[in-house]
Amino acid sequence: MSKPSRRPQREKQKQDWKERKKARRELNKRLAEEGLERPANPTLSNAKSAFETVEKEREERQTVVEEHLKVLRTLLPGLMARLARIKDPRNPKTIRHKKTALFVYGLLMFVLQFSSRREANRKLSMPVLLENLRLLFPELETLPHHDTLNRFLCRIKAEEIETALVGEIRRLISNRKFRNHLVEHCYLIAIDGTQKLTRNYCWSEKCLKRRVGEDHQYYVYVLEADLVLGNGVTIPLLSEFLEYTGDESEENKQDSELKAFYRLAKRLKKYFPCLSIALLLDGLYASGPVIALCHRYKWDYMIVLKDESLPSVWDEAHGLRRLQTGQPLDQFWRDRRQHFWWVNDIEYGYGPNGRFKKRVHVVVCEETWEDIDSKTKAVVTKTSRHAWISSKPLTHKNVARRCNQMGRCRWKIENNILKEKHHGYQYEHCFSYDWNAMKGFHYLMRLGHLLNTLAHKSIYLAERVRKIGIRGMIQFVRETLTGPWLDAERIRHLLTRTHQLRLE
Repeated sequence: MSKPSRRPQREKQKQDWKERKKARRELNKRLAEEGLERPANPTLSNAKSAFETVEKEREERQTVVEEHLKVLRTLLPGLMARLARIKDPRNPKTIRHKKTALFVYGLLMFVLQFSSRREANRKLSMPVLLENLRLLFPELETLPHHDTLNRFLCRIKAEEIETALVGEIRRLISNRKFRNHLVEHCYLIAIDGTQKLTRNYCWSEKCLKRRVGEDHQYYVYVLEADLVLGNGVTIPLLSEFLEYTGDESEENKQDSELKAFYRLAKRLKKYFPCLSIALLLDGLYASGPVIALCHRYKWDYMIVLKDESLPSVWDEAHGLRRLQTGQPLDQFWRDRRQHFWWVNDIEYGYGPNGRFKKRVHVVVCEETWEDIDSKTKAVVTKTSRHAWISSKPLTHKNVARRCNQMGRCRWKIENNILKEKHHGYQYEHCFSYDWNAMKGFHYLMRLGHLLNTLAHKSIYLAERVRKIGIRGMIQFVRETLTGPWLDAERIRHLLTRTHQLRLE
């Protein structure tokens, strides 16, 4: 039993925490009796190290690096072959580092999550780490300076790095690596925009500009597209940069997220012409032209419908709801009680005088659940409401699946962007003040994130990641590579064998 604190305020906080914990435990017990299950919120272990001896720690570090290497060696050969097709603009007589060495070096900076070019220069050149990296990646014959990589990225077509990323995902799809994680027989692709960085000076003519108070701010904005699997895994796919092209006469006619969406959708159709795709979009895209584009490309979609969006559709939905009987559906989902109602075949007109017509389907999900009030410690009932436009008619059989397993998954891309910003990938770091090189580093970051995601969700490492976390696993691998832990003979033997990527 802990000693009472001599500070009255701290003792009161401890007592409040105990009361909330007791109330939550009683609530969870009652929900379990009613057949409801509160989503698990696992935390990392608070125990001491599980290694009892140096030998056990050495064996664990060796095993983790080997299992991580299995995944990387499965993906890298095809990836390096695609990156090798990028035209090298350097003078052949003055080349000191091969293209593959530069790309491996750039990928390792993001796979091992170094925060800047200076840190990568300083730490990747340490003798023990460099020796281990050469052991794991024979392509890294010589270690380039990061300025060499920066100059290289300034001169190549940075978009070809993303083409290599897409090519690797296409190979994984053709090899049916994701077939067990489809929803409605579709590949879910979530699209969302985010700000990458801001400066109070114009460091590139392609930066967007906005007024903040009396000053101007120059910023970089990116529209991201991620592949969302049914098991919750989110994989980087495409990035579309918003750029100032120089032909806009007014500030309000700069590049916008909607303009970038049409460019991104065109590239998505080019890369995956026959793939069954379902787009997950936020309320910005609830418009006739976007819906028409999805119909033209034969894409499924779930688009968030805000209360203030498409008033004619809302009026029609509320009017037809009174006429259609037997539509509502009530069910339990996790710890929530859900009430669905929907209206199919609403005619939506857009364009000049509403001359263009599209049929849309609207679904609304109203939820209630019980929680503990942080102030009163009493059980309170909370509510939420979500609405979507669906490309397919809603029925009792598919409405819950389309809302819970498709519509809600749009939040996954927001979580993925936050992970890239705050969990070690340095999304908001510029890395270079050359626009082309900045994009090149961005694509390498997304590629490094892809490699880490597939490695940590593989059957080799998934259980260990659950114990120490993703960032803990990356730190564990970095610490191993910076010390004399590895058995060189076991690594060389591993490199002679072929491996297969298997996701849990």
